Amino acid sequence: MAHVPVLLTEVLDVLKPRSGGLYVDGTFGAGGYTRAVLGVEGARVIGIDRDPGALPMAAQIKQGFPGRFAFQSGPFSMMEDILALSGAEGVDGVMLDLGVSSMQIDEADRGFSFQKDGPLDMRMSRSGPSAADAVNHLEADELAAIFKVYGEERHARRAARAIVETRAEKPFERTLELAELLARVIGGKPGRIHPATRAFQGLRIFVNDELGELVRALGAAERVLKPAGVLAVVTFHSLEDRIVKTFFRARAGLMGQGSRHAPEVDKGPEPSFALLTRKAVEPSEEEMAANPRARSSRLRAASRTTNPAWPATDDGLPGVPPYSRLMECVS
Repeated sequence: MAHVPVLLTEVLDVLKPRSGGLYVDGTFGAGGYTRAVLGVEGARVIGIDRDPGALPMAAQIKQGFPGRFAFQSGPFSMMEDILALSGAEGVDGVMLDLGVSSMQIDEADRGFSFQKDGPLDMRMSRSGPSAADAVNHLEADELAAIFKVYGEERHARRAARAIVETRAEKPFERTLELAELLARVIGGKPGRIHPATRAFQGLRIFVNDELGELVRALGAAERVLKPAGVLAVVTFHSLEDRIVKTFFRARAGLMGQGSRHAPEVDKGPEPSFALLTRKAVEPSEEEMAANPRARSSRLRAASRTTNPAWPATDDGLPGVPPYSRLMECVS
């Protein structure tokens, strides 16, 4: 049975794919959004994914929709360069489904799950420094910042100290080694989330530079979309959603508006987007019952105006070590 991504109906409602339109599926995965768009006769899709595991499904869809689907391996932040290589001068829609997929979590050898034993990896691209590199080389205060900011873990400092003390005897290599340590150090109560949940999330986000990729991808989408083209983004946790919300509100000219108590501030460039979702769209009760993973999903969307794209930004989160720091540790 084909994989059905979360909020599929809602994404299609804002995207409104049409015959002759060109769309980018920046997080191709198992191809759920791509198949749905290609279900509209004459619509075309360019799929992008940095996970080599997406290649077999991409080949299958390419065979099923000859001339209407192309695929490129790589991060979605590179969509501007990928489109330039394809000869496309602009697209009618961009879809982004963020975070880790259920397929990646279910495969123990990928190292994303704290419930299955596997190598402490977590790399979506299967290249570059791994989660093991991070926990075995970063300083305690750096690990604590990653757990606190990216994982929103209250006991971040305690967890980081325990990791540094333990790795002095033996480096971490397996997921369950780390998960069991975090369970002992952080503790938990029956019925609550596993004690390792937030720290694992923080590590995954850091190792894959997920928030940096997101910021760069939003700017790239802004530059490649045609006027009236739609950017639809599905997030799964508050950090992602906050970045997308802030980006859309700023680009729609809704940041820094004055009130009777405060003067209006300089709005900057003219709005490059118009909001299609004033509030985040949440999954229906039916979808959450059928797919528990959908519970935390949120959709935000906006359509491109005729105004120029804003200058590119790549702001990191304060207090968190940049991804380049991990590269330094293992070089």
